[in-house]
Amino acid sequence: MSALSHRHARIAWGLGLAALVIAPFVGVYPIFMMKALCFAIFACAFNLLLGFTGLLSFGHAAYLGAAAYATGWLVRSAGWSPELGILAGTLIAAATGAVVGAIAIRRQGIYFAMVTLAMAQMVYFVFLQAPFTGGEDGLQGVPRGHLFGVLPLANDLVMYFVVLAVFVAVFLFILRVVHSPYGQVLKAIRENEARATSLGYDVNRYKLLAFVLSTALAGLAGSLKTLVLGFATLSDAHWSLSGEVVLMTLLGGMGTFAGPVLGAFTIIGLQNFLADRVGSWVTVIIGAIFVVCVVAFRRGFVGELLAWQQRRAAARR
Repeated sequence: MSALSHRHARIAWGLGLAALVIAPFVGVYPIFMMKALCFAIFACAFNLLLGFTGLLSFGHAAYLGAAAYATGWLVRSAGWSPELGILAGTLIAAATGAVVGAIAIRRQGIYFAMVTLAMAQMVYFVFLQAPFTGGEDGLQGVPRGHLFGVLPLANDLVMYFVVLAVFVAVFLFILRVVHSPYGQVLKAIRENEARATSLGYDVNRYKLLAFVLSTALAGLAGSLKTLVLGFATLSDAHWSLSGEVVLMTLLGGMGTFAGPVLGAFTIIGLQNFLADRVGSWVTVIIGAIFVVCVVAFRRGFVGELLAWQQRRAAARR
């Protein structure tokens, strides 16, 4: 990438961050923004696995749901502080991901995806039957409390900037991981796993670590979402949510950094905008948008934009 492209990218990131900072001050509903940011973290976590490692998981909602329930129960019933609840939820999601990943990475392709889906359904039915989850009613009335005993998270503006800070930290963390030597190995595995193995890399160990990192970040998104909305329900662990995060990633641009963020805001925005207008037809509309994207914009919004820029730069030479 040229110096000019780097400068343009930095300007775009700066404008995007500025827009997120001023959003609650210009009339954008903070709850919507916080929910979108939580799903943006979820989509970025999934993109680390699919876009940069080449592993398709059909059960990523299980880790978001596990963290959501863990944080909700610990904060509401056990009286834990929000930061400890978030940390515990993230660790539980990572531990669950380690168990599932150790089993799933023994297979490749569609078999890997089916194993993740099967394990996620087992987690879902645990949440459905376990007494502490509230069953179909879910966990209600989860308090936000005070972060580190100081910041009053009950204030939507304070909560928003906490979520925004976590989102920026996660985004920078993924950026660092992908550009590190470890991230380069992940890309090599995505492009040609057999060649990476022949070069002496322990491919399964690299893939397992990527899976655990992805599930931990997905859990972080679930923990934050529970505090933002004040509840955790079965929809947080349902297979349909696993499908939605695939849609967010592909719609925005798989293997790009901004793509999953844009995809998450697009899907959550459409759901909120269309829910009161078309009811259950919102699923059909989003599905149609996905079909159009796959047919006409196979690289996603950001992927197509980057490809256009590359063609333009090549034409100037």
